[in-house]
Amino acid sequence: MEAILFPFVAKFNEYLSNYILVFLLVGVGLWYTIKTKFVQIRCFNEGLKNLFGEINIFYKTKDQGMTSFQALATAVAAQVGTGNIVGASGAILIGGPGAIFWMWIIAFLGMATIYAEATLAIKTRIIEEDGNIKGGPVYYITTAFKGLFGKILAAFFAVAIILALGFMGCMVQSNSIAYCMETAFGIKPWIMGIFLVITCAIIFIGGIKRLALVVEKLVPFMAALFIIGGLAILAVRIKYIPETFFMIFKYAFMPQAILGGSFGYAIMQAISQGAKRGLFSNEAGMGSTPHAHALANVKNPHTQGTVAMLGVFIDTFVILTLNALVVISTLYTHDGILSNGYTEEVMGILNKTNLVQTAFGSVFGNSIGAIFVAVCLFFFAFSTILSWNLFGKINVLYLFGKRNQKITELVYMITALGFIMLGSLISSDFVWELTDMFNNLMVIPNAIALFALTGVVVQLAAKKE
Repeated sequence: MEAILFPFVAKFNEYLSNYILVFLLVGVGLWYTIKTKFVQIRCFNEGLKNLFGEINIFYKTKDQGMTSFQALATAVAAQVGTGNIVGASGAILIGGPGAIFWMWIIAFLGMATIYAEATLAIKTRIIEEDGNIKGGPVYYITTAFKGLFGKILAAFFAVAIILALGFMGCMVQSNSIAYCMETAFGIKPWIMGIFLVITCAIIFIGGIKRLALVVEKLVPFMAALFIIGGLAILAVRIKYIPETFFMIFKYAFMPQAILGGSFGYAIMQAISQGAKRGLFSNEAGMGSTPHAHALANVKNPHTQGTVAMLGVFIDTFVILTLNALVVISTLYTHDGILSNGYTEEVMGILNKTNLVQTAFGSVFGNSIGAIFVAVCLFFFAFSTILSWNLFGKINVLYLFGKRNQKITELVYMITALGFIMLGSLISSDFVWELTDMFNNLMVIPNAIALFALTGVVVQLAAKKE
């Protein structure tokens, strides 16, 4: 079945990514950047103050919802996953170092997009009498489009996100964990799969409150761990940092110099890889992280919108960029194994997962490098599984949970755990392609609603409400 489906899914993704997704994501981000008068620059400091400087954000967690920091941590847990390690490395390997430049462009514009998503999530959420909060793109989609069309568009999004994140996305995360753990520690994938299923089940059963308590502690720790390790590599390779940045900018516009082939093909690879992996990494425009921000216990939508922008900044301009600098400064500079181009011998050894392990291993030593990356990837991917499961559950309840919420949650949890186990056992490439496909499909209804609600977001950005 995999052999039959893989070519079709890959071709479908190629069409969506190269001819629809890139233009749609750039269009939404550019649209909101202009309409909000560069909110990602104008309100960046405000976002920092809202997160760290306002005492009223850090009150005791209520029975329902999350603090603003917990909401951001949940969003960052979703954003900082295998997309930062495996995805970014795959973009560099296929699109060259210049793909990182296009990831930066996508992320900068994406900060305005995610501002719009978060503000709309707060604005359109429903708070029930018992304090239970319901929010996310399905609610602002049905706000933008009343009647049957809005319901169909929201249902399409809900199905896509359940498959993309709740099921297929978690397969990607568990697959990456299993592969790295086997490489670093020799742990059998099925053993890792069982461990993930048991651990995730314990947290899933605890609901939103337990998840929030876990991610608010896990996210700062895992980010600090990776940053310290990455900075240690760059300190050793510091003389290559100028060359590294030069290569990122050079190969963003002259990718054929390193990828080979025609200019048209090479530039398309660099941009499309940057866009695809940029989306998978920071998730701006995808419609995933608004589920977390909708749960924030804040009254002003603009406040959480400014906080949400920090998630994209942390994901791409800190974690992903650090990973990219490590890979390029160790493997692509003149003493690196890719300095002479993509020879057949080298490409037979490297792939998008062990590219990072090779980079860290070039300084730490192969064994320690593999272990460090495996540990970081475990935390990144594990936290992503937790957040993505929540996002999927919110949409399952939207579609099926009106009559019997507890049974719906139980069926979803068991199914999701099955996919996590399955992901630790099957081919990585096919899982990535499936996830890309449903990620791409999620973007379409979300982006349509974002365009339709421009007036609402502009008002919020101008602090008129």
